[in-house]
Amino acid sequence: MDVALVGLVDARGWVLLQERDEYAPTDPDRWSLVGGGIESGERPDAAARRELEEETTLVHDGLRLLGDVVLPCDLHGEDRFFVFRGETAATDDDVECREGRQIVFVDPAAADALDLTRATRALLPQVLDGRGFAAT
Repeated sequence: MDVALVGLVDARGWVLLQERDEYAPTDPDRWSLVGGGIESGERPDAAARRELEEETTLVHDGLRLLGDVVLPCDLHGEDRFFVFRGETAATDDDVECREGRQIVFVDPAAADALDLTRATRALLPQVLDGRGFAAT
């Protein structure tokens, strides 16, 4: 499965994370970057913008592709993740959680203590420092 993930970083350097609920088809009850499956015929950048808006109501036209990587997935065997980063002036008050338990900006120093999804744990360092990475 192809997946678009969005690392939205606020003015403090905190990253937007979603606490998934028990209904999530993969990684329930864990924390992840915002995102989801890329629909047939959809470009990864369009999917990233769509998922961000669907899940948070935030609109961001300046997302930058950091790269893509294939990682293991308990449901599909492996997924290809297209990882985007954007900076924002938005705050938690601007985020409307439309999926999961909550979607909030998290201090990167506190993120390690969260039960992160495998993909988020692997990709968060690149999102936080804004470096691109090699495609697989």
